[in-house]
Formats: sequence, C-alpha cells, structure tokens
Amino acid sequence: MVSGLPLARITVHSPHVATLAGWAHAEWGHLHPGRSLAAAIAAFRADCGSEGVPSVFAAMDGERPVGMASLVVDDMSDRRDLTPWLASVYVLPEWRGRGIASQLVRRVEQEAQAQGHALFYLYTPDQQSLYRRLGWEDVEEREYHGEAVTIMRRTLSSDALPQRA
Repeated sequence: MVSGLPLARITVHSPHVATLAGWAHAEWGHLHPGRSLAAAIAAFRADCGSEGVPSVFAAMDGERPVGMASLVVDDMSDRRDLTPWLASVYVLPEWRGRGIASQLVRRVEQEAQAQGHALFYLYTPDQQSLYRRLGWEDVEEREYHGEAVTIMRRTLSSDALPQRA
C-alpha cells in the first residue's frame, strides 16, 4: 500500500523538530546513554540541513508529522568510515503498514543520489526484511551498545548520478 502523503523537508526552524527528536529519543535513546532529551533535540536540529547531508524528512498528515527519516554523515560512533547513513526511520504505530516508511526511505535515497553518493548505509536491529525489499543488502552482523544489529548498504544507480567535472 502506498501512502501518498506529502513529504516535507524539516529545517532547523521547523515547529516539528522537538516532536521528531522526541520520537527518536524514545525509540533509540538507549543507544546514546546519558543523552538528555534536550541534548537529543539539539543533535536532531543539527541534522536538519537545507539539502544533502544532513537532511530530515517527515511524512505529513496536514500539519501533523506521522513519520520521519534522515540522511546523516554518520550514525554509528565506531563506524565513521561508512558514510552517509539513512537514520531515524520511524512511523507512528497507528500509521504503519501504509507504505510511509518505504516512501521516506526512497526520498532519502533520492537525496543521497542527488548529492553524488553511490553507496550509503543503515543499521537496524529488527527491520532487515523491510530494507531488503527496498534493495538494501546485509554488510555486517554485530553488537552496538548492547543491541544486535545488522549494518546494511544500498547501492544507488550510477545512471542517475550527477556527473562531476
């Protein structure tokens, strides 16, 4: 099922930054021990770029965000050799199963590709099947901050990459 919801780029001045950062903090805060919600909001705001890396997108139901995804420089503190990353893919529980996550992932892929990235990465503890359906491949199984995760990679089509002079 395809959502068809509009996707909005979230800027540093968006009224939704605190809401989206709160979702990320509630869902993945355990991966950043000791980080307060205020610090999580500040870090999230820093990822709200005007284009490229970093960028944050939200699926919108009118003026209300119902899902999000980010394109960031790095998402694993001990794997900074891999860049950029798809991060913070989250859809409110009552909105799941409508293709919103897939739509958000595709939007982040477009953003990465438009910036000339042929490869990018993500890690997930439990959504491997979703990402595999979207063309991602497993790279590594490992433990990260006490959680078993899979690092995955997406190869973007070189046909649509901008030519560099």
